[in-house]
Amino acid sequence: MTQIRIVETVTASDMASLLRGRDASTDADLVELRLDGVRDIDVAGALRGRRLPVVVTCRPVWEGGRFDGSEDERRGLISAAVAGGAEFVDVERRATWRPELAGTGCQLVLSDHDFGGVPSDLRARVGAMRAERPAVVKIAVMPLCAADCLVLRDLHDVADAQINTVLIGMGGFGRITRALPAWFGSCWTYARPTASSETPSTPGQFSARDLARQFNVRETTVHTALYAVTGRPLEHSASPAMHNAAFQAARLDAVYVPLQAVDAADAMALAEALGVRGMSVTAPLKSVAGGWPVTLCDEASAALGTVNTLKRTPAGWQGRNVDGDGFLDACDARGMDLTARRVVVLGAGGAARSVAHALRGRGAIVSVSARRTEEATRLADAVGAEVEKWPPVGEWNMLVNATTVGTWPDEEHSPVSLSDVDPGGVRAEVVYDLVYNPEHTTLLQAAVAAGASAIGGLEMLVGQAVRQSAWWTGRTPSAAVMTEAARAWVASGRDQIV
Repeated sequence: MTQIRIVETVTASDMASLLRGRDASTDADLVELRLDGVRDIDVAGALRGRRLPVVVTCRPVWEGGRFDGSEDERRGLISAAVAGGAEFVDVERRATWRPELAGTGCQLVLSDHDFGGVPSDLRARVGAMRAERPAVVKIAVMPLCAADCLVLRDLHDVADAQINTVLIGMGGFGRITRALPAWFGSCWTYARPTASSETPSTPGQFSARDLARQFNVRETTVHTALYAVTGRPLEHSASPAMHNAAFQAARLDAVYVPLQAVDAADAMALAEALGVRGMSVTAPLKSVAGGWPVTLCDEASAALGTVNTLKRTPAGWQGRNVDGDGFLDACDARGMDLTARRVVVLGAGGAARSVAHALRGRGAIVSVSARRTEEATRLADAVGAEVEKWPPVGEWNMLVNATTVGTWPDEEHSPVSLSDVDPGGVRAEVVYDLVYNPEHTTLLQAAVAAGASAIGGLEMLVGQAVRQSAWWTGRTPSAAVMTEAARAWVASGRDQIV
């Protein structure tokens, strides 16, 4: 099998920016030069001095692009690219003039895009496009659920060894097709530049760096062990960065990808088809009542009615919840005895539930404080805790922020006032903020200023990820490697403009 290649799509509003983007590519094998949207198009200039092979594209508005000129103008631009020696040109199957390219010697990418869903006649479209004998048939559709990606995967039986295929799912549900080109029979996968001021050309694109270094798409094959995180949405999950870094450090032929799904059944449909061996589960799919066909194998998942880790075994899928264990790891690392310690937990969502249950298991006296009293009461009754008014006041041994308040880009916010001099604030000996982006939240900075000990959410995140990987593979990964990867992921997200 020919090695899969990464195509970095460069868009721009002017030629100078297009050339800068073209020449800045470091992790791609080809560069797609999107001429649509460029106000001062110079085809010869776009090709001159290129370091990498290019795919020249001028996508019209009627196919989701930004070129609003006439078809004669667009045909002239593509013809100039062919004459100038462009390695590939991309032309839509609906372009009536595409037969003129036959016999020109160009490498034609014959493409079709559907931003509204997955068309019912997709198989017939692919067959007709292959009959024209282009160099590459490219299909890009918009899956509306995870299972829609199976339509792309199942196009293998119309494959033609003489014609390469690129099968892409756009949007959040389709991101898995970009990270796993080998599983979908694609000869290459498209990426956005690692850092760019331009809007991504299509929704759901990873950066070229992530595809090359995190997902290792050039080396992964259908025989690579496959793991995933499932939930909705997943664009802001650090889990792929952490788990893939750990796999690579341990020299395991394994990859971990985002599998966005509507519900448990939807996630399972794709996981079973692709041979996924283990999954992390995040919001809003953690509930056991959501239909996970799993055997619960720990006390926490049974007591909480939620799972965050699934493992495929010969006897079927098993489920665990290691959120609480990950939370306690940071406490244990500091030698904390939680027995009879007064702890207030902010929030009443899934994270608060796992934390409160774990704390009660260690003998802590737990109070739940949330903006909605009824939710705080429901959680407190479930785990044997008390209800504290919102916002809490007074002194505590530990305060745990299990809300998302303070998460980047709203990092200047804090869920509560924390100060020695503020009579309306809350004071605690230890402040544990589950938010990990930024690592040093406004709440934690206030805690340190008030003389309290501070624990960041990154420790919990890594703690539960270490336990997941160890359960899946039988090998305990390096917590330091995962921590470094998570920090790098946070930093790269802040550096990216798009």
